[in-house]
Amino acid sequence: MSWHVPEEDLRAYARGELAAPAVWSADAHLTSCARCREALAEVSDPVVLDAGWERLDAELDAPRVGMLEALLVRAGVAGHTARLLAAAPVLRRSWLGAVVAVLLLTVGAAHAVQGGEWPTLFLALAPLLPLAGVALSYGPALDPTYEMAVVAPLHGFRLLMIRTVAVLGVVLGLNGLATLALPGYGLRALAWLLPALALTAAGLALTPRLGPVLAPSLVGVAWVGLLITADELRAGAEVPLAPFTPAGQGVAAVVTALGAGLLFLLRDRFDLFQGRAV
Repeated sequence: MSWHVPEEDLRAYARGELAAPAVWSADAHLTSCARCREALAEVSDPVVLDAGWERLDAELDAPRVGMLEALLVRAGVAGHTARLLAAAPVLRRSWLGAVVAVLLLTVGAAHAVQGGEWPTLFLALAPLLPLAGVALSYGPALDPTYEMAVVAPLHGFRLLMIRTVAVLGVVLGLNGLATLALPGYGLRALAWLLPALALTAAGLALTPRLGPVLAPSLVGVAWVGLLITADELRAGAEVPLAPFTPAGQGVAAVVTALGAGLLFLLRDRFDLFQGRAV
Protein backbone atom coordinates (compact mmCIF):
# COMPACT_ATOMS: atom_id res chain seq x y z
CA MET A 1 0.00 0.00 0.00
CA SER A 2 1.81 3.13 -1.25
CA TRP A 3 -0.49 5.81 0.20
CA HIS A 4 -1.29 6.52 3.83
CA VAL A 5 -3.31 9.22 5.53
CA PRO A 6 -1.05 12.20 6.30
CA GLU A 7 -0.44 12.94 9.97
CA GLU A 8 -2.10 16.34 9.70
CA ASP A 9 -5.24 14.70 8.29
CA LEU A 10 -5.16 12.07 11.05
CA ARG A 11 -5.07 14.81 13.69
CA ALA A 12 -7.97 16.62 12.02
CA TYR A 13 -9.83 13.30 11.72
CA ALA A 14 -9.35 12.64 15.42
CA ARG A 15 -10.72 16.10 16.27
CA GLY A 16 -13.66 15.63 13.90
CA GLU A 17 -12.52 18.52 11.77
CA LEU A 18 -11.51 16.69 8.59
CA ALA A 19 -13.80 17.82 5.78
CA ALA A 20 -15.19 15.82 2.88
CA PRO A 21 -14.03 14.29 0.62
CA ALA A 22 -10.83 13.73 2.63
CA VAL A 23 -12.79 12.26 5.53
CA TRP A 24 -14.36 9.70 3.21
CA SER A 25 -10.95 8.61 1.96
CA ALA A 26 -9.68 8.40 5.53
CA ASP A 27 -12.66 6.28 6.60
CA ALA A 28 -12.15 3.83 3.76
CA HIS A 29 -8.39 3.66 4.27
CA LEU A 30 -8.48 3.18 8.05
CA THR A 31 -10.67 0.09 7.75
CA SER A 32 -7.90 -1.77 5.91
CA CYS A 33 -4.67 -0.16 7.16
CA ALA A 34 -3.36 -1.21 10.58
CA ARG A 35 -0.45 1.22 10.34
CA CYS A 36 -2.73 4.25 9.98
CA ARG A 37 -4.98 3.02 12.77
CA GLU A 38 -1.97 2.83 15.08
CA ALA A 39 -0.91 6.32 14.02
CA LEU A 40 -4.44 7.57 14.65
CA ALA A 41 -4.35 6.11 18.17
CA GLU A 42 -1.04 7.92 18.85
CA VAL A 43 -2.28 11.35 17.76
CA SER A 44 -5.74 11.02 19.33
CA ASP A 45 -6.68 12.25 22.77
CA PRO A 46 -7.25 9.05 24.82
CA VAL A 47 -10.27 10.57 26.58
CA VAL A 48 -11.88 11.65 23.30
CA LEU A 49 -11.06 8.30 21.70
CA ASP A 50 -12.59 6.33 24.60
CA ALA A 51 -15.70 8.51 24.51
CA GLY A 52 -16.01 7.85 20.78
CA TRP A 53 -15.76 4.10 21.28
CA GLU A 54 -18.35 4.27 24.07
CA ARG A 55 -20.74 6.15 21.78
CA LEU A 56 -20.13 3.60 19.05
CA ASP A 57 -20.77 0.67 21.41
CA ALA A 58 -23.95 2.29 22.68
CA GLU A 59 -25.14 2.86 19.13
CA LEU A 60 -24.41 -0.75 18.13
CA ASP A 61 -26.07 -2.16 21.26
CA ALA A 62 -29.16 0.04 21.05
CA PRO A 63 -32.26 -1.86 19.88
CA ARG A 64 -33.55 -0.92 16.48
CA VAL A 65 -36.53 1.37 16.46
CA GLY A 66 -39.48 -0.26 14.71
CA MET A 67 -41.91 1.46 12.40
CA LEU A 68 -44.67 1.64 15.02
CA GLU A 69 -42.34 3.05 17.67
CA ALA A 70 -40.99 5.63 15.22
CA LEU A 71 -44.52 6.71 14.28
CA LEU A 72 -45.49 7.07 17.94
CA VAL A 73 -42.43 9.20 18.66
CA ARG A 74 -43.17 11.39 15.62
CA ALA A 75 -46.72 11.80 16.95
CA GLY A 76 -45.31 13.26 20.16
CA VAL A 77 -45.35 10.18 22.41
CA ALA A 78 -42.45 10.03 24.88
CA GLY A 79 -39.69 7.60 23.89
CA HIS A 80 -40.09 5.23 26.86
CA THR A 81 -43.87 5.22 26.44
CA ALA A 82 -43.56 4.48 22.74
CA ARG A 83 -41.18 1.60 23.51
CA LEU A 84 -43.62 0.08 26.01
CA LEU A 85 -46.49 0.41 23.54
CA ALA A 86 -44.55 -0.98 20.60
CA ALA A 87 -43.44 -3.96 22.68
CA ALA A 88 -47.00 -4.85 23.72
CA PRO A 89 -47.86 -8.39 22.57
CA VAL A 90 -51.20 -7.29 21.11
CA LEU A 91 -49.46 -5.03 18.61
CA ARG A 92 -47.41 -7.84 17.11
CA ARG A 93 -48.24 -9.25 13.72
CA SER A 94 -49.12 -12.67 15.14
CA TRP A 95 -51.84 -11.24 17.41
CA LEU A 96 -53.18 -8.87 14.79
CA GLY A 97 -53.20 -11.68 12.25
CA ALA A 98 -55.20 -13.88 14.63
CA VAL A 99 -57.74 -11.11 15.23
CA VAL A 100 -58.14 -10.49 11.51
CA ALA A 101 -58.56 -14.23 10.88
CA VAL A 102 -61.28 -14.52 13.54
CA LEU A 103 -63.13 -11.52 12.15
CA LEU A 104 -62.92 -12.81 8.59
CA LEU A 105 -64.31 -16.19 9.66
CA THR A 106 -67.18 -14.64 11.59
CA VAL A 107 -68.03 -12.25 8.77
CA GLY A 108 -67.95 -15.17 6.34
CA ALA A 109 -70.23 -17.16 8.62
CA ALA A 110 -72.67 -14.23 8.79
CA HIS A 111 -72.82 -14.06 5.00
CA ALA A 112 -73.24 -17.83 4.75
CA VAL A 113 -76.40 -17.81 6.89
CA GLN A 114 -79.12 -17.00 4.42
CA GLY A 115 -82.11 -15.18 5.83
CA GLY A 116 -80.60 -14.67 9.26
CA GLU A 117 -81.61 -11.37 10.83
CA TRP A 118 -78.68 -11.20 13.25
CA PRO A 119 -74.97 -12.05 12.76
CA THR A 120 -74.99 -13.94 16.05
CA LEU A 121 -71.51 -15.48 15.87
CA PHE A 122 -69.91 -12.14 15.00
CA LEU A 123 -71.75 -10.34 17.79
CA ALA A 124 -70.75 -13.06 20.27
CA LEU A 125 -67.02 -13.11 19.45
CA ALA A 126 -66.34 -9.42 18.76
CA PRO A 127 -66.65 -8.33 22.44
CA LEU A 128 -64.14 -10.99 23.51
CA LEU A 129 -61.31 -9.68 21.29
CA PRO A 130 -60.56 -6.44 23.20
CA LEU A 131 -60.89 -8.32 26.50
CA ALA A 132 -58.29 -10.85 25.37
CA GLY A 133 -56.06 -8.07 24.04
CA VAL A 134 -56.03 -6.28 27.39
CA ALA A 135 -55.26 -9.54 29.19
CA LEU A 136 -52.25 -10.10 26.94
CA SER A 137 -50.97 -6.55 27.46
CA TYR A 138 -50.50 -6.61 31.21
CA GLY A 139 -48.93 -9.07 33.60
CA PRO A 140 -45.70 -11.04 34.05
CA ALA A 141 -47.06 -14.29 32.67
CA LEU A 142 -47.88 -13.01 29.19
CA ASP A 143 -45.92 -9.79 28.67
CA PRO A 144 -42.21 -10.34 27.83
CA THR A 145 -41.50 -6.67 28.59
CA TYR A 146 -43.14 -6.77 32.02
CA GLU A 147 -39.88 -6.16 33.92
CA MET A 148 -39.14 -3.11 31.77
CA ALA A 149 -42.67 -1.85 32.38
CA VAL A 150 -42.28 -2.21 36.14
CA VAL A 151 -39.12 -0.09 36.28
CA ALA A 152 -40.40 2.46 33.76
CA PRO A 153 -41.20 5.93 35.17
CA LEU A 154 -44.92 5.29 34.89
CA HIS A 155 -47.71 4.78 37.39
CA GLY A 156 -49.01 1.21 37.09
CA PHE A 157 -52.53 2.46 36.41
CA ARG A 158 -51.29 4.87 33.75
CA LEU A 159 -49.39 2.07 31.99
CA LEU A 160 -52.51 -0.07 32.05
CA MET A 161 -54.60 2.74 30.61
CA ILE A 162 -52.03 3.49 27.89
CA ARG A 163 -52.01 -0.11 26.73
CA THR A 164 -55.78 -0.45 27.12
CA VAL A 165 -56.35 2.56 24.88
CA ALA A 166 -53.92 1.06 22.35
CA VAL A 167 -55.74 -2.28 22.44
CA LEU A 168 -59.17 -0.71 22.16
CA GLY A 169 -58.05 1.55 19.35
CA VAL A 170 -56.68 -1.36 17.32
CA VAL A 171 -59.29 -4.03 18.06
CA LEU A 172 -62.33 -1.78 17.94
CA GLY A 173 -61.02 -0.35 14.70
CA LEU A 174 -60.71 -3.85 13.21
CA ASN A 175 -64.15 -4.75 14.55
CA GLY A 176 -65.51 -1.61 12.94
CA LEU A 177 -64.01 -2.54 9.57
CA ALA A 178 -65.53 -6.00 9.89
CA THR A 179 -68.89 -4.39 10.65
CA LEU A 180 -68.67 -2.48 7.37
CA ALA A 181 -68.49 -5.86 5.64
CA LEU A 182 -72.00 -6.59 6.96
CA PRO A 183 -74.00 -3.74 5.39
CA GLY A 184 -77.15 -5.82 5.17
CA TYR A 185 -77.60 -5.77 8.94
CA GLY A 186 -77.40 -2.01 9.35
CA LEU A 187 -76.94 -0.68 12.87
CA ARG A 188 -77.71 -4.09 14.31
CA ALA A 189 -74.19 -5.16 13.37
CA LEU A 190 -72.86 -2.59 15.90
CA ALA A 191 -74.56 -4.31 18.83
CA TRP A 192 -71.17 -5.73 19.87
CA LEU A 193 -69.73 -2.32 20.84
CA LEU A 194 -71.31 -1.76 24.27
CA PRO A 195 -70.79 -5.40 25.37
CA ALA A 196 -67.15 -5.11 24.30
CA LEU A 197 -66.66 -2.03 26.48
CA ALA A 198 -68.55 -3.66 29.35
CA LEU A 199 -66.43 -6.82 29.27
CA THR A 200 -63.19 -4.84 29.10
CA ALA A 201 -64.18 -2.52 31.96
CA ALA A 202 -65.28 -5.45 34.13
CA GLY A 203 -62.09 -7.40 33.44
CA LEU A 204 -59.91 -4.40 34.31
CA ALA A 205 -61.86 -3.63 37.48
CA LEU A 206 -61.36 -7.19 38.73
CA THR A 207 -57.66 -7.31 37.83
CA PRO A 208 -56.26 -5.86 41.11
CA ARG A 209 -57.95 -8.62 43.11
CA LEU A 210 -57.89 -11.59 40.71
CA GLY A 211 -54.86 -10.88 38.53
CA PRO A 212 -54.42 -9.99 34.85
CA VAL A 213 -55.17 -13.51 33.61
CA LEU A 214 -57.87 -14.86 35.92
CA ALA A 215 -59.99 -11.69 35.88
CA PRO A 216 -60.54 -11.45 32.09
CA SER A 217 -60.82 -15.24 31.90
CA LEU A 218 -63.71 -15.28 34.36
CA VAL A 219 -65.38 -12.35 32.58
CA GLY A 220 -65.04 -14.18 29.27
CA VAL A 221 -66.51 -17.37 30.72
CA ALA A 222 -69.38 -15.36 32.19
CA TRP A 223 -70.04 -13.81 28.76
CA VAL A 224 -70.13 -17.22 27.08
CA GLY A 225 -72.44 -18.53 29.81
CA LEU A 226 -74.75 -15.54 29.36
CA LEU A 227 -74.96 -16.14 25.61
CA ILE A 228 -75.73 -19.85 26.09
CA THR A 229 -78.47 -19.03 28.60
CA ALA A 230 -79.93 -16.35 26.35
CA ASP A 231 -79.94 -18.76 23.41
CA GLU A 232 -81.82 -21.36 25.45
CA LEU A 233 -84.39 -18.80 26.57
CA ARG A 234 -85.23 -17.69 23.06
CA ALA A 235 -85.98 -21.35 22.16
CA GLY A 236 -84.99 -21.07 18.50
CA ALA A 237 -87.15 -18.02 17.77
CA GLU A 238 -85.83 -15.50 15.25
CA VAL A 239 -85.15 -12.84 17.88
CA PRO A 240 -81.84 -11.35 18.98
CA LEU A 241 -80.04 -12.72 22.00
CA ALA A 242 -80.78 -10.78 25.18
CA PRO A 243 -77.41 -8.88 25.29
CA PHE A 244 -78.16 -7.42 21.85
CA THR A 245 -81.66 -6.14 22.61
CA PRO A 246 -82.23 -2.52 23.71
CA ALA A 247 -82.52 -3.69 27.32
CA GLY A 248 -79.31 -5.69 27.03
CA GLN A 249 -77.50 -2.72 25.52
CA GLY A 250 -78.65 -0.59 28.44
CA VAL A 251 -77.30 -3.13 30.91
CA ALA A 252 -73.99 -3.18 29.05
CA ALA A 253 -73.79 0.62 29.29
CA VAL A 254 -74.43 0.46 33.04
CA VAL A 255 -71.78 -2.24 33.51
CA THR A 256 -69.31 -0.14 31.52
CA ALA A 257 -69.93 2.89 33.72
CA LEU A 258 -69.73 0.89 36.95
CA GLY A 259 -66.56 -0.89 35.82
CA ALA A 260 -64.91 2.39 34.85
CA GLY A 261 -65.85 3.95 38.21
CA LEU A 262 -64.55 0.97 40.18
CA LEU A 263 -61.38 0.95 38.11
CA PHE A 264 -60.78 4.60 38.97
CA LEU A 265 -61.32 3.96 42.67
CA LEU A 266 -58.88 1.03 42.64
CA ARG A 267 -56.23 2.75 40.49
CA ASP A 268 -53.59 2.79 43.25
CA ARG A 269 -53.81 -0.96 43.72
CA PHE A 270 -52.17 -1.64 40.36
CA ASP A 271 -48.82 -0.49 41.72
CA LEU A 272 -49.20 -2.85 44.68
CA PHE A 273 -50.17 -5.66 42.34
CA GLN A 274 -47.08 -5.02 40.23
CA GLY A 275 -44.85 -5.16 43.27
CA ARG A 276 -46.24 -8.55 44.30
CA ALA A 277 -46.06 -9.99 40.79
CA VAL A 278 -42.40 -9.22 40.09
